[in-house]
Amino acid sequence: MFPIPPIASAAAPALPVELSAETALESWLETLAVNLAELGWLSSTVESLVPASLLRDLRTEILALHRTNALEVAGIGRGAAHTQDRSIRRDQIAWLNGLSAAQSSLFSFLDSLKEGLNRKLFLGLRRYEAHYATYEPGDFYRRHLDSFRGRSSRIVSAVLYLNEDWLPTDGGQLQIFNRESENEICATVLPEAGRMVFFLSEEVPHEVLRAQRTRYSIACWFRCDPIQGIAV
Repeated sequence: MFPIPPIASAAAPALPVELSAETALESWLETLAVNLAELGWLSSTVESLVPASLLRDLRTEILALHRTNALEVAGIGRGAAHTQDRSIRRDQIAWLNGLSAAQSSLFSFLDSLKEGLNRKLFLGLRRYEAHYATYEPGDFYRRHLDSFRGRSSRIVSAVLYLNEDWLPTDGGQLQIFNRESENEICATVLPEAGRMVFFLSEEVPHEVLRAQRTRYSIACWFRCDPIQGIAV
């Protein structure tokens, strides 16, 4: 019997950065798909997928928009039914166009999400729209759905938070309700930087609790209709 040469002991070689990032994204997309299919929602940190520098750049943009009064008062309803009602919704918004470096990087990430959701859940998503949102102290958004069956093409909603050092006493949490039970609260999500929430637009009721401190986020909707200009 020939002697077996000793096997050198060595650590496994590190994956290339690109491959490692792709693997992490694919694993995370699988978790997202499973949760959307089974529960209708997911709250997750995305710090391993969205660089801290990008979160800071996006925060800098919305701070500048807020400081220069470039935000518009948000409304409810769509088309001819669009109106402003401060007893229901009080945030201010600015639509993203992807032209700045920060927005372009964010859109690349959203493209990956759109493609991944289509690949895993066969949703037929064709595009997305997104806006910055600012809630000043005292602002809120009462319980609502992002889309009503047969009346819109929003399929999956997402919110990316941009708030540093956020505490429970700062308010502004997102409450997610059980789609199967009218009054059951599934989660109360702290809007801290690097956290992202996803839910099915037509099925999952949610509410933004009253903020005690200015709160910044990006809301996004993945849609199944073709581009027809920015929706409001």
